[in-house]
Amino acid sequence: MKQVKYIVAVLFLTQISFAQKKDDNIGTEVVNVVKPYTPTISDAFKVKETPTLDDEETLKKENIKYNIFSFPVASTFAPSKGKAANVDKSPEEKIFSNYLTLAAGNYGTANVELFVTENVSNTDYLGGMLRHSSSQGGIDNVILDDKFMNTALDLTYGSRTKAMTWNADLGYKNQIYNWYGIPPGVFSDATIETIDEQQTYHTLYVGGRLGLSSVLKESSIKFSRFWDAFGSAENRFVAKPSLEFDIVEQKIKADFILDYISGSFDQDISGNPSYKYGFTNVGFQPSVKIQKDDLTINAGVGFFYSAAQEEGESKFFIYPQVTGSYRVVGDLMIFYAGIEGTLKQNSYHDFVQENFFVAPTLGVAPTDQKFDVYVGLKGKLANSVSYNVRGSYLSEENKPLFKSYGYDENNPNTDGYTFGNSFNVLYDNVKTISFFGELKADFSKNVTFGINGTFNSYTMDAQGEAWNLPGIKVGANLDVNITPKWYAGTSLFFVGERKDQFIRSSLLIDYPIQNVTLDSYFDLNAHVGFKYSERLTFFLKGNNLANQDYQRWLNYPVQGLQVLGGASYKFDF
Repeated sequence: MKQVKYIVAVLFLTQISFAQKKDDNIGTEVVNVVKPYTPTISDAFKVKETPTLDDEETLKKENIKYNIFSFPVASTFAPSKGKAANVDKSPEEKIFSNYLTLAAGNYGTANVELFVTENVSNTDYLGGMLRHSSSQGGIDNVILDDKFMNTALDLTYGSRTKAMTWNADLGYKNQIYNWYGIPPGVFSDATIETIDEQQTYHTLYVGGRLGLSSVLKESSIKFSRFWDAFGSAENRFVAKPSLEFDIVEQKIKADFILDYISGSFDQDISGNPSYKYGFTNVGFQPSVKIQKDDLTINAGVGFFYSAAQEEGESKFFIYPQVTGSYRVVGDLMIFYAGIEGTLKQNSYHDFVQENFFVAPTLGVAPTDQKFDVYVGLKGKLANSVSYNVRGSYLSEENKPLFKSYGYDENNPNTDGYTFGNSFNVLYDNVKTISFFGELKADFSKNVTFGINGTFNSYTMDAQGEAWNLPGIKVGANLDVNITPKWYAGTSLFFVGERKDQFIRSSLLIDYPIQNVTLDSYFDLNAHVGFKYSERLTFFLKGNNLANQDYQRWLNYPVQGLQVLGGASYKFDF
């Protein structure tokens, strides 16, 4: 068919050529007709994005080191220097090594305080402190002499190095007080004239401390002798070495205690022959500190043995000593709890420092603090306000209580403490439920404030009351730096009611027992000072500003409004 089409085409062209002039010689020509080419794209094989390599050498990474060759480049750019803003900088206060304070006030009050320290070498130092406070008395409606004097001198020599710190101490204290609290309306003027109410106490001690950077962290040793004007004398020796080391990332601590006391009284309240006492308490308190994240636990136990040298019974004690804390919200809220027990060594010296009007005829024995269980919460309400609240339950056996001795008309002993004006120490098993709260605020670097309160409830076994133990105590203080030169402050404390008992004995008359409730009281104090220079400061203090006529102990009223003025001078040698 294709051939027929080709033939027809050739004849058609031949006919056209014949239509030309016959004399033209066109010639012959071959024409090839080819069909047009239409290109197409065939399927292509795509290369995988992550090829699989079987060559192990390609898996190794080569360490490539880059070397940077720095060379200076000249630059004409000069940046402008910034200028610091002017800031008012307060001058740094110079610290002096020594100071002297002198003050005087009404009631014939005088205070002296001298502190001196000197560096003997780069590591050794020598220091001393003299303190004196006295008053000539003058309390309203007090018949007997009510003056007092307290003078103490302390000396120390020590050394500080990186590997070891130690110091040796020597001191003496003299205290004069008067049993001026006789019951009103009991004695005639003639009897009062015969009373010699003065008592004098003496304390002499020597001791020292040693601290090493090794396992033996800190150790202390002290020997003291305490005696009075009525033939009473007491010797006490206390040694407390402490070890601390780490085992398997746990901090282990071991405290050792040796507490020896021996004393005697010339006679008892009735004038009978002397009474002696003596105890040696030996204790071992191991503990381990466990800390994990926000939880900290100190788990320990106390082993004590008390050996009685004179009267009493030798005993062995085991006490729990476990404390812990957990940070609930960082420093804002910290929960803490614990259960602690220990054996407390009581002493005639400690009784006197708590109540200067005790009789020199006391019974002295240790107190078994079986346990003190407490839980609390502390932290911060703001950056400048901190708080602490705690509740506790304390169980003590043989707890000492101060109680009025009373007056026996038939007592042959006529010493100055036998006229119902001295106190005895009684022992009882006491359980105490206590609640404590505290709030401290640093409003700025110039204003600080604090308030705290303790509420107690006592349960006794033998005694009818918790003699002379208050159920509530509240204290508050405010300190203000008014200007760089002036400062002031005030403090207030409140003590709730206490119970005591006065017993008057006679062979002829049956006097009733007087149960006495001592009224609660508050004491407001304030002070103001002026820094004349970096060395010299003047101050004025006021105590019992409300002029409260309260009794700290039965028949012992305190001084009224007291004003004290003086100056303090700092210096260097």
